[in-house]
Amino acid sequence: MGKTIVITGAGSGFGALAARALARAGHTVYAAMRDTEGRNADRVTDARAYAAEHQVDLRTVELDVLSQESADAAINSILAEAGSLDVVVHNAGHMVTGPTEAFTPAELAAVYDTNVLGTQRVNRAALPHLRAQEHGLVLWVGSTSTRGGTPPYLAPYFAAKAAMDALAVSYAAELARFNIETTIVVPGAFTSGTNHFATGGHPAEQTVIPDYETRYAGLMDQVSQRLAALAPADADVAQVAKAIVEVVGTPHGKRPFRVHIDPADDGAEEVSLIADRIRTQFLTRIGLEDLLTPTRPAIPRP
Repeated sequence: MGKTIVITGAGSGFGALAARALARAGHTVYAAMRDTEGRNADRVTDARAYAAEHQVDLRTVELDVLSQESADAAINSILAEAGSLDVVVHNAGHMVTGPTEAFTPAELAAVYDTNVLGTQRVNRAALPHLRAQEHGLVLWVGSTSTRGGTPPYLAPYFAAKAAMDALAVSYAAELARFNIETTIVVPGAFTSGTNHFATGGHPAEQTVIPDYETRYAGLMDQVSQRLAALAPADADVAQVAKAIVEVVGTPHGKRPFRVHIDPADDGAEEVSLIADRIRTQFLTRIGLEDLLTPTRPAIPRP
């Protein structure tokens, strides 16, 4: 049976690709994005055209992860229209590049607001419903940067993604007894096919940057070029969407806790295997192994 799914930040990149792939797989998919009547109006039109052309159930919904009111309204709208919600995909994110010192604390907080607090707002809107129905999936789109290779000039983004990963790990245990599963999908550095690098922000204050240019001239371009050189020729961002479709389609109780899609292999998967093994061992040692994954079958829809 097809599921009802909401994906944040689904106007472009991983989110848009995953929304289309999930819709093709037979699910009812809400591609959530902000400003659907303004700067993202063309993306709404594109989604509608895609749905009509492929005869799939792909819809859009206004959702600004920076606003609790917007998150609440979006989830309520989905429930009113579709009558159910089975899967929440946390995909919305924002990248900034530049010397870390150049960013003001407020600029770092803004990155954290989108990448971390945005997930909390959506969870506070959606989880009461998932808990009441006692089944569901929360799928987090993370980053290999939380445990793998971390080139410089991306620290605000990396720090926020690490915080999001930590939040996801804690949520997994806290939702298990409500029969809600957690999966963290972990993409590597895809330097093409997404808008991360193209639309990334930069420090507003430029006074520090010249000093760094004396020692690190052209570093950001070098990082982008070398990341691109590491990726094999067949690296395709569609692999991330495919992995999300496979996780959603996996039977309840059998979904993996973490899935890596990292063509460049920056080492994150190796580190995650150790971290996740230690988490499993520790929860087992303290008698909380039931928090590792829901064990009850999913409750069929009425």
